[in-house]
Formats: sequence, C-alpha cells, structure tokens
Amino acid sequence: MPSTPTCILTGSREPVARDGHALDAYVQIGSLTKPLTGTAMMRLAAEDTLQLDTAVEELLPGVPPGTGITLRHLAEHTSGLPRLPPGLGGRDPYARFDAAALAAVLRGLDGLAVRAPGAAQEYSNFGYAVLGAALSSAAGLPYEELLRRYVLAPLGVDEVTARPPADRRLVARGPFGRPRRPWTMDGAILPAGGLWATPRAAARLVERRLGEPAPSWQRAGSMYWHNGATRDASVFAGALPDGRWVLVHRLDGRAELTDELGVGVLRGPSGGAGG
Repeated sequence: MPSTPTCILTGSREPVARDGHALDAYVQIGSLTKPLTGTAMMRLAAEDTLQLDTAVEELLPGVPPGTGITLRHLAEHTSGLPRLPPGLGGRDPYARFDAAALAAVLRGLDGLAVRAPGAAQEYSNFGYAVLGAALSSAAGLPYEELLRRYVLAPLGVDEVTARPPADRRLVARGPFGRPRRPWTMDGAILPAGGLWATPRAAARLVERRLGEPAPSWQRAGSMYWHNGATRDASVFAGALPDGRWVLVHRLDGRAELTDELGVGVLRGPSGGAGG
C-alpha cells in the first residue's frame, strides 16, 4: 500500500515533508478554518463592531425573528443547528451551497434547529457558515477580506486563501496517479472549512495562537486543538501551555489517523517530529 504524503511541523524540530508532500504547496485545511473565523469574531468584538451575544437575525436579513441563536452560540457549537446544511449531496456535496442557497436556508432558520440554543454542544459546519455570513455582514466585508484584515495581516501571515493558484495546489492522487478533484468549498461553507493554506502558513498561525484562544478551539485537558478533514485531506493542530505545538497535514481524509499522529508528536518527550 503506498505511503500517505505527510507534513509535520513543530516548534522544536525541522519540518518534515515526506512521500510527496510539500511545505510550500497549498492544501485544503478543512475545519482548521473555524479557529480563523472565530478569531475574526473575537477581534470584531474587541473593537465593538459586534457583541458576542447579538442574535443572528440582527445581522442577517431574512432570518426570522426570535431564533434565540447568538454569535456565541454559533462559535461554541451550541446553536442547536444540525451538523450540515440541508440539501447537500453528490460527489461534490458543497458545490451548490452558494450565497443564494444560504439565503434560502436562512429564511427558514427557525425551523432547522434540532434543540434549543445553549442546551447542548453539537458540532456544526452549518453553524459556522451562518457565523461567517453574520461576521461579514457586521463588518461590511467579504469573508476573505475580513480574514485578511483582522487575522492574517496582524499576524504577518499570507498564503491562506479560498482559491489558490492551480499550479501550487497539492491534492491526493487516485490509483492510477491522477489528481483527485477536491471538494468545492469556496461558497457559503467557506467560513466552516473551505480554506487552503501552505503548511508553513498554517503552522505560523498555530505557533502564534491567533492571539487569545477563540471559542472555536477545542480543549482536551490543557491542550488546545482543532482538526479538519475533506474527502482527501486531513489536518491536526494542537498547542500546550508550555509552548509546544504541532501541525500535521496528510493527503488522506481519515482524520482519526492524522489526529493520532499529531497528538503523539505533541505529547512526545520533546514535541518533536517523530513517527
């Protein structure tokens, strides 16, 4: 069985890119997009452009009044919205989930929640699509410009985008060596999981913690972490209070294997790039 292209970056060892991976090629980072979206939200709140407990209907035209869903709920996955938007399907499931599709869904948002806001945590890509739209509305900026202005530029990071140059994309290959077509995720789902980044750029974001940890980050004991997966790519990012951090990217959509590798590297004796 062929080896999986893998990239490992830490704060204590030289980066590792093996089996055809590359440090300077753009790869899909899936839901590692979410901490960037959450960081943008926190920075907009810090400058009083919005309040975390603002209801989404105050920012998004067409949302019925009285949903009870706030920006904080969306960021913390406690909105009560399902994991995925309605109507997805096919080999490229997010391709048709564009701005018009999101607008149509928002008009019936009050009927889509599976539980009351704040009642329980349920991971929701759909919720982050709504959150990204609400942040863009509050700031009066398209999502990518919002991200550049409030997250990437302050940290001095580029090489993060929804639409990387075709000649710098790195994607998985099929049984006969042909590049596999990645999912289309530059529409309304973008704030939930549609970004591409070079591993070097993504690692700089993890190393710099994106400022104060946004509510998008997951917690396991003292570790902040987040992962992400698309059909053919997966990523794990983690950081510990002592300054150790890791970013692992694999051209394989099995997130559990990437998570296991990332945690093993991070919890190792020196946080180095082993395994």
